[in-house]
Amino acid sequence: MATPSDSNAVVVEHPKTFLNLSFNQGGGRFTAATNEGFMVFETDPFTQTLRRTFSSNGRGGGGIGIAQSLPGSNIYALVGGGPTTKFPKNRVMIWDDQLRRCAYEFSYRSEVMSVRLRHDRIVVVLPQKIKVYDFSDLKLVHEMVTEHNPKGLCEISKTGPFVLLSLGLQKGHVTVHDYYRRRNKQFPAHDSDIACLSLLSDGKLFATASTKGTLIRVFDSTDGSLLQELRRGFERAEIHSLSFCPTAPRLAVSSDKGTVHVFNVNIVDSNLRINGWLNAELKELAPAPVSRFSFIKGSFISNHNCINNVGINAGYLPKYLSYEWSVAHFRVKEGLRHMVSFGKEKNTLDIIGIDGRLYRCKFDPEAGGEMTTLESHNFIQTELN
Repeated sequence: MATPSDSNAVVVEHPKTFLNLSFNQGGGRFTAATNEGFMVFETDPFTQTLRRTFSSNGRGGGGIGIAQSLPGSNIYALVGGGPTTKFPKNRVMIWDDQLRRCAYEFSYRSEVMSVRLRHDRIVVVLPQKIKVYDFSDLKLVHEMVTEHNPKGLCEISKTGPFVLLSLGLQKGHVTVHDYYRRRNKQFPAHDSDIACLSLLSDGKLFATASTKGTLIRVFDSTDGSLLQELRRGFERAEIHSLSFCPTAPRLAVSSDKGTVHVFNVNIVDSNLRINGWLNAELKELAPAPVSRFSFIKGSFISNHNCINNVGINAGYLPKYLSYEWSVAHFRVKEGLRHMVSFGKEKNTLDIIGIDGRLYRCKFDPEAGGEMTTLESHNFIQTELN
């Protein structure tokens, strides 16, 4: 680790390619890493607030593969990316935008997969290892080994005590690191490899999806108990993004199938008091939809004698009949990576795509169905405000 020489930024017109997109901790703001630098946007009202375009040894390019912002500051964590990188892919550069230079760097033997920032911690994810640093003195405070992690899967709590969710040491397992209680626990989540993770802002719940992409599971992070299973669909899919709502018990999911779903998170029977999710608010939620074939289940139950007469045991009905389905959905371009985050306004969702499209949508938590588009923008063509 060393302090690098100053790197001056110059502004040019428009970057060409988005390499990575990430929402900030509270939503309402996102950072786009490009093949020529990085950009920062507000979603409501939609505006571009920052654009830094770099050159690479005077040849143009200067790609940034990862750009993470520290909320409420001018500090960013940058990692090089693209065909012509600004920085090596095995280094994390702490960029001070007020000074327009890198103030510090962390260097590793392997490529950096992802970075997470909090006011008190810097988390760097490597292919099979995670390193946690104290933000005040940049010293390493914890290091852990994980299963092979090419996607850099890792999430941290945004408020309260520091909780870190990572891959475990076995396929389909996750580990919850509770630094306040000084407790690390590994829990089984899926039989297949983990494809996506999400952690509630206060760290009390987490959600996972496997490489099958048909089910999303919600767990209590204190004991690993399974609270809910959500049915995205029946066909295999690559889950791109999972996002808890910070103010209401909901979870948003995006996949390569071109559909974004919003689910109710029902924990009424749990003793958890989560991030302002009061029991009264939970009970007022519309019942989460069950399988579209639930009428079949009801028919089987109401005709139990008939079932027994033909030798069919109701206890062997397919398990998917009791899974919960989304309350709202929205269509985006299939096959493209999209990230989701709940918006500032109640019952709204922000969706950003790697093709440079932003959608602000509104959903009806009671009636459900198709979401309404409030705004749509092509942020690759947005001028700096």
